Amino acid sequence: MKIITSIVAFILFSTAAFADMRVILLGTGTPFADPEKSGPATAIIVDGESWIIDAGPGVVRRASSAHIAGEPALAQPMLSRLLLTHLHSDHTLGLPDLIYSPWTLDRTTALKIWGPPGTKNMAHHIEKAYAADRKIRLEGSEPAFKNGWQTDVIETTGGIVFQSTSLIIEAIRVCHGDWDVAFGYKFTHGGKIIVVSGDTTYCPALEAASENADVLVHEVYDSAALAKRTPEWQNYHSKAHTAGEDVGRLAANAGVEKLVLYHQLPFSGSKEAILNQVKSTYSGPTIWGEDLMIIDLK
Repeated sequence: MKIITSIVAFILFSTAAFADMRVILLGTGTPFADPEKSGPATAIIVDGESWIIDAGPGVVRRASSAHIAGEPALAQPMLSRLLLTHLHSDHTLGLPDLIYSPWTLDRTTALKIWGPPGTKNMAHHIEKAYAADRKIRLEGSEPAFKNGWQTDVIETTGGIVFQSTSLIIEAIRVCHGDWDVAFGYKFTHGGKIIVVSGDTTYCPALEAASENADVLVHEVYDSAALAKRTPEWQNYHSKAHTAGEDVGRLAANAGVEKLVLYHQLPFSGSKEAILNQVKSTYSGPTIWGEDLMIIDLK
């Protein structure tokens, strides 16, 4: 019996150690209306289930593109878990789309949303705004599932927001300008760690959470280009976002294995300038994120 128990334990441990987890960048954009970049949205796929971080403009169609390209976890009925970093419009304008479009395409369960205080109020007002749409779909001739439009909102001020036998998701309080509560998210699964920064300036709490992370997905701006903007914008961005050199410093201090840049703000600068700034303080692999890019941890 002891031998059998040991074999079962070894199999379970081995399965967990090589568990499936990957990142799909659904949207890497910012409030700048770049037609090549959808708004901020990142999918973390864990053992065939999708967790979406942020709901920027275009999130549903980017998820559909990823599904068509071969990711079954991003089929419309599977879009049922959302983690919001904060409530800025560029991170939430896709929320009505994520609530209602997958419902019309066969989602039968409520969209579960984790987010900072204020998330319930936002979801409530979206439901009010689309009351006529729901009435027509539910009471008219169109076949419609009764529950797929609903939301189940869990507000948090940080800490562990989800835990199972194999997965832990933590909301990390980050430093995003005037927002009282904004998050990055940390996924720990099968001995692997993925951290997504959300919007933040250099933040010691995020650095601590990113210790030995396999992948850190972090926002960034061109520090040299910001210096050419007006004092008001310099003040704002320096308190709300992270310069390339500081992104690199955080990744280096934390011992991050791989750095992925998203929500990039080059201003009048360039991709090359940002990458050089990051590489001046971090020598590890650095990837310039593009929409629909896949970072696999297997």
